[in-house]
Amino acid sequence: MADALRRAAPDGGGTVGKALDVLEEVAAFGRPVRFAELQARSALPKATLYRLVQTLAGQGMLILDPETGRYAMGRRLVRLAHVAWSQASLAPVARPHVERLAHETGRTVHLAELEGGHVLYLDKHAPEAAPDTYSAAGRIGPAYCTGVGKAMLAHLPEDALAEALAEQSFKRHTPATLTDEAALRADLAAIRRRGHAFDAEEHEPGVVCVAMPVLSGGGHVLGALSVTGHGTRAGLGGMARAALGPLRRAVDAVARAADDWRFPEGTRQGGGGTR
Repeated sequence: MADALRRAAPDGGGTVGKALDVLEEVAAFGRPVRFAELQARSALPKATLYRLVQTLAGQGMLILDPETGRYAMGRRLVRLAHVAWSQASLAPVARPHVERLAHETGRTVHLAELEGGHVLYLDKHAPEAAPDTYSAAGRIGPAYCTGVGKAMLAHLPEDALAEALAEQSFKRHTPATLTDEAALRADLAAIRRRGHAFDAEEHEPGVVCVAMPVLSGGGHVLGALSVTGHGTRAGLGGMARAALGPLRRAVDAVARAADDWRFPEGTRQGGGGTR
């Protein structure tokens, strides 16, 4: 993601676009960052980058720790993110159903949407004893090797699917990862037939899941839910059989709850569409 931003920064979006790219760059570090570190990753001239960082800090979008000289996301940005989460996200209406599903299954539940061909995790609810996994609310993950990602990809119209597939890296994360478009398309066809997707240790070793898309009444992809556990490909079938009933009920409940929330039909068909 950071590489793509570096390539795009000098050309796209004018001043506002460049400022947003700077925020993305800071976020990509996952920790407070020094200006020199940011400069090393940015394609912007030093003077331009410094001016944008100072403007963002002055507007409360970034905050500078004077003792360490490091920049981090500012409180104003956090407030805006919270408003976006509550007003333009499936997460608030889905939250009670996510929690109920986690309670019923005793396993970690994820809620996600597609963002530019990738998975954006909106919510995660885990039993207290559940081991940690890569996913967390606000994190971006791959679509081609995660249960939620494949569940959503499988139900995109062909034009949106083609755009989303062009965004996939097909990096091999584990021996089970699908690493080319043909193999993924075959898996997506099977997902459409049976109505649910699997992650059979494809993203993280020892992590398996079953996932279903959340679809509008018109069949448009709103998001996806998954039930995740630590196990092996061999044990995935048993976990899925136990989880499919509660997962289907949760997906249907979220879809009904989204009727009063979601954007008009046709605006959420694929990655990167109007949100």
